[in-house]
Amino acid sequence: MNQKNTKTHGFNFIYRLAACILAALVMIPKAAPYVYAGYEEEAQLRKELPIQSNDIPGWPHGPEITAQSAIVMEATTGTILYAKNIHEELYPASTTKIMTCLLAVENASLSDKITFSNDAVFSVPAGGSNIGMDVGQSITLEQALYGIMVGSANEVANAVGEHVSGSIDGFIDLMNSRAKELGCTNTHFANTNGLQADDHYTSAYDLALISKAFFANELLCKVGNTPRYHFTATATQPDDFYLNNKHKLITGEIAYEGIVGGKTGYTDLARETLVTCAEKNGMKLICVVFKDESPAQFTDTVTLFDYGFNNFRSVNISDSDTRYMPDDSLFFESDNDVFGKAGTILKLDGSDTVIIPKTSGIEDTDYEIRYDLTEEERKAYPTAIARIDYSFSGTPIGSAHVCYSAAGTGTSRSSTAQVRTVYVNVKILIIIAAILVALLSVIGAIAAGISNNKTHSSRNDRMRFNRRKRESRKLRFKNKKF
Repeated sequence: MNQKNTKTHGFNFIYRLAACILAALVMIPKAAPYVYAGYEEEAQLRKELPIQSNDIPGWPHGPEITAQSAIVMEATTGTILYAKNIHEELYPASTTKIMTCLLAVENASLSDKITFSNDAVFSVPAGGSNIGMDVGQSITLEQALYGIMVGSANEVANAVGEHVSGSIDGFIDLMNSRAKELGCTNTHFANTNGLQADDHYTSAYDLALISKAFFANELLCKVGNTPRYHFTATATQPDDFYLNNKHKLITGEIAYEGIVGGKTGYTDLARETLVTCAEKNGMKLICVVFKDESPAQFTDTVTLFDYGFNNFRSVNISDSDTRYMPDDSLFFESDNDVFGKAGTILKLDGSDTVIIPKTSGIEDTDYEIRYDLTEEERKAYPTAIARIDYSFSGTPIGSAHVCYSAAGTGTSRSSTAQVRTVYVNVKILIIIAAILVALLSVIGAIAAGISNNKTHSSRNDRMRFNRRKRESRKLRFKNKKF
């Protein structure tokens, strides 16, 4: 009996203990949604915000996402495929570091030694993203880039800024100056790393412009697409450790074909921010999402990439559009003309493309010819004389360049020869020629008249001379006879 009571008592104890544990486990998932409920409600409200690109006539309808702001930009042409509040000023968090790394490779060498000052290490919160660098330690700039992009290290971003500009404040000035050069109009940086600050903000569009320059650099693409990086001990940095990227499309936790690279970001006010680049089907797309909730920053990015790659295509202008270059090839080309056996004199650059909906053709686009080429364009296209800006329902979709083609050798973007070109306006040339012909005709008529008058006068003089000569002979004859 006592033994039975003991077993019963033990069973009841275990039962009650299990019940308590089960109740606790049940309570945990109830508590988590309650804490997150405010953000879920905000996310659903953000999902209902208008998508401006959906207002473009004939444009593929874009998906609803929970991000406050988002953009999909094609990197080669700058075409905006998807736009949701793209000019709204928001906090970028650690996606700021894309600009920091861009300036690093533009202004320093990979082998440079980055030494950590007291200000670089201790001006950032101890609990923030860091890789544990101490004052006086040093790493190469190449290692620093991986520390920033893979480990999102705040102190490394500070140290790189000090190395490039001599001070963190000087580097911040450089960040803002470079942003303006890239065309950013809703951006102001207040630090090197994206730590929360009221005067540290940008827009999805501006960050896409910065990312466009970042992903044009082969080295930065490699660094920005690294899932794991190994730091080995050196004489100036004694620790051996690994950094793991938190970007799930880079690590492969969320598989997606063609990922080029990207950067994560988070602060309490910024919420989740994400920049990602992917390339396939002849297009290189940059996706920026601001103010999202985890893990939606990744799933929204996948949704937007699918939208871009499935609904748009890249079209080569020189292969597809004949509307601008004249069909009358006699003016522009000849097998044996005054230019020599030169072939075509003017050509569209063979590498220029536009982005159009898959359901549309090049004939559905509009174009405008411009001659005010930028200095950057003149460097990229040494023989260009004009640019053709294409649009679809008023939306810019890319440009093509009209280039002088020496000896008809094709595209001129890669040409190293410095050719001095003059653009000939055919209409003006024809008008001038007609005026010249008319003037020459008038002058010719006047000259002919003068010549006829002179000839006529000379003939009359000869006739009078001959008549007088005959009369003189007759008179001499008569005198001699008598």
